[in-house]
Amino acid sequence: MMQMKEYKEVPQDVPHDDAVAVIRQPQPTITGNVANGESWMSIPVGMNNCPQGLEYLTALDQLLISQKLEKLELLTGFETKNRFKVKNSLGQNVYFAQEESDCCTRNCLGAARPFELKITDNFQNEVLHLNRPFRCDVLCCFPECMNAVEVSAPPGQVIGTVEQVCTFLKPKFNIKNSFGDIVLYIEGPVCPWKCCSDTNFKVLSVNNEQIGKISKQWSGLGRELFTDADYFSVTFPLNLDVRMKALVLAALFLIDVVYYEQ
Repeated sequence: MMQMKEYKEVPQDVPHDDAVAVIRQPQPTITGNVANGESWMSIPVGMNNCPQGLEYLTALDQLLISQKLEKLELLTGFETKNRFKVKNSLGQNVYFAQEESDCCTRNCLGAARPFELKITDNFQNEVLHLNRPFRCDVLCCFPECMNAVEVSAPPGQVIGTVEQVCTFLKPKFNIKNSFGDIVLYIEGPVCPWKCCSDTNFKVLSVNNEQIGKISKQWSGLGRELFTDADYFSVTFPLNLDVRMKALVLAALFLIDVVYYEQ
């Protein structure tokens, strides 16, 4: 059985694979700048032992994610590449995420399709890379059929994975670090498809304490019925290790494709 590491506070300057969950660090002030007519969050400075590009997350305890409404998909019904804006609570852009996949797999395999998700900053630097392999959704309780995503920051350096757990009631996911140890859990409601209200997935420590949540926000009847362009928010402790924050963000994208891409 896989051994779990405790959810605990660790110094900021420890090697990154030992930074399991929560870190103490100075919190920078959120400032912004304008690029291409949009307001972008300025990158915090002075953050040690932080993957390049994840410095933004050191100053944030909430992210707002909106999926771009694709006109071609709305008019024709063909599944296009998913694109997302990731913003802070002030409405400033933090990241831009875009799916990399081919037209055939998107429209033939649907939510089971394999894809890469590239997450870039204001300077078009890729700061996070998600790899989601093909998963058969028929034999859902076989390990090789469970939904999962591998997360790298920077690209090429794996910081962890998000893996679906076989359950028959509430949806569950394990968040694992680069060693394969479970560091966080995610637990959803019995019915993830609520009408006219938000749907919340709890982010839990290994001690089963809720430390945050991922919310699928109700976006209106027309948008919900005729598109798969969704709104999400995610909250986590301000002093959570940035790698754990990145993994929770990755879990949000996996939840989206598993439950809301139909």
